[in-house]
Amino acid sequence: MNTIKKNIPNSITCLNILAGVLSIICTIKGDSPLWGLKGYEWGYIFIGIAAVADFLDGFCARLLHAYSDMGKELDSLCDLVSFGVAPALAVYTCLESNGDSWVKWLALLIAVAGALRLAKFNVDTRQTENFIGLPIPANAIFWIGYTSLVYAGSTLLSSDWMFAIAVIIESWLMISPVKLFSLKFKTWGWKGNEFRWLLIATAIALVFCMGVSGLMWLIIVYVCYGLFDNARK
Repeated sequence: MNTIKKNIPNSITCLNILAGVLSIICTIKGDSPLWGLKGYEWGYIFIGIAAVADFLDGFCARLLHAYSDMGKELDSLCDLVSFGVAPALAVYTCLESNGDSWVKWLALLIAVAGALRLAKFNVDTRQTENFIGLPIPANAIFWIGYTSLVYAGSTLLSSDWMFAIAVIIESWLMISPVKLFSLKFKTWGWKGNEFRWLLIATAIALVFCMGVSGLMWLIIVYVCYGLFDNARK
């Protein structure tokens, strides 16, 4: 029974990587029809499923007290696929659909920076409650919003130089010394959680008003809230 309980979080983590691989398979289809939607839209959905699994595995590990070194390493490996490689391919495919530009190769930086980010996280004991550098799931969320705007016809965001700037900044943020708060609540009150509650309210407002494209702005707001939070401390 203890063996089963111990492996429940790992089983959920495996759903993370399965969703990540399915996202990659669908993303390759680009804007071609697939199962009633476009390929990249299914790619977004599977990244979302991976994000839910990523949350649930940690939640179950805490609930069941089923922590393990294997679980920690497995979580990072799965996150790299779902939130590093999958969004990198989403950016590459999106750029390729807009023309054969050299900028698409910069998308490889997203996966590389994601790997470095996760490796640093696993050995950095300072990141137990908050983050140093942009969390890799937030990176994936940003690119879902960004590429959805490009597919929707945004001329500004689809330009080579804007893509290059966005890729470089996002990749740097993942391995940067910028301190950002996590969404782990110790209490449910307002005090000490001001920016957490503000971020949740902002997420609801942006997605309601802008749909999937609002996710890009959500991550930009998250970074800004993090900087303000650091400034007041």
